[in-house]
Amino acid sequence: MEDLLQIGVITSTHGIRGEVKVFPTTDDNKRFKKLRDCFVEFRGEMLPIKANGCKFFKNMVILKFEGIDNINDVEKYKQCKLYVDRAHAVKLEKDEYFIADLIGTSVYREDGGLLGELTEVIQTGANDVYVVTSEDGKELLLPAIAECVLEVKIEEKKMTVHVMKGLED
Repeated sequence: MEDLLQIGVITSTHGIRGEVKVFPTTDDNKRFKKLRDCFVEFRGEMLPIKANGCKFFKNMVILKFEGIDNINDVEKYKQCKLYVDRAHAVKLEKDEYFIADLIGTSVYREDGGLLGELTEVIQTGANDVYVVTSEDGKELLLPAIAECVLEVKIEEKKMTVHVMKGLED
């Protein structure tokens, strides 16, 4: 399992006092209100940074980082990814999973036959869609709903699914 979980991407600066606009890659934007300890991926390195202010504007989150008080100091972080470690991640409800934990999961039919590997999660708004890639490179789109996803064993990287009629055509 991944130790760090992506929560957003810094898209641009905001104002001249060192704030940044963040495009959230989490489904719970409220998590940024409690955000304190996080990491910025800068030039291939994970830099620890502390958030100490949060506002919301349209679909973006505006963050202020501790010790960064002007635009020049924060500009270098544009287009950098923002992460938290598992200790600071939001708590998941039953049958909720981090996307990073699902990627690479082996997906099996309910009869035990290997369907492929979960290679991508598409967030549609209504429900997520799992992209399962077979050994021959074909992709199958499975809705992440209870009728389709029968069992997920994150520790084993194994998922059992029911392929609903019409999905494989």
